[in-house]
Amino acid sequence: MDRRVIPVLSVVGGSSNTGKTTLLEKLIPILKSRGLRVGTIKHHAGDFEIDREGKDSYRHKKAGASVSMITSSDKIGLVADMTQELTLSELVRLYMRDIDLVITEGYKREHMPKLEVYVYQKGLDPLASQDPDVIAIATDRMIEAHVPVFLRDEPEAIAEFIVTRLKLGSRGMGQGSRVRKGPAKS
Repeated sequence: MDRRVIPVLSVVGGSSNTGKTTLLEKLIPILKSRGLRVGTIKHHAGDFEIDREGKDSYRHKKAGASVSMITSSDKIGLVADMTQELTLSELVRLYMRDIDLVITEGYKREHMPKLEVYVYQKGLDPLASQDPDVIAIATDRMIEAHVPVFLRDEPEAIAEFIVTRLKLGSRGMGQGSRVRKGPAKS
């Protein structure tokens, strides 16, 4: 059984509609192209439904099943009742298997490395000014900060920073690792 600690990076913003999801949509394929297996966890403050009304799994849950799972040869979907919210570390331990990096969207109150998505026009102070866990800022306009600052439209540079900062290329992940090194030089 794999007992290594999976690194977690949380993408956070001072408010909604800062571009967190859009940035993740750009970062994930870049990190994947580098051979990393990326898992994501989206934190949602309220109730939500992921199943569609009328589908069998939805009907099972609506009928009173405590857990409803839908599976196929390449996917699993799970809806389960919870008596309390699981911690982020519990979620990673229980559900993130065979993963090199977990990226969360949200969880800004957790103590973990964070990438802040900052929108200059919103006029708020960057979270990095109060949160020592923010390791970098991705923004729409260059700002002064005590952490590295990237433009949001520089996903390659942000991905390189993540790989370097979280030491993803040199984690000694064993034979199962898919992290590629550059081509061999002759």
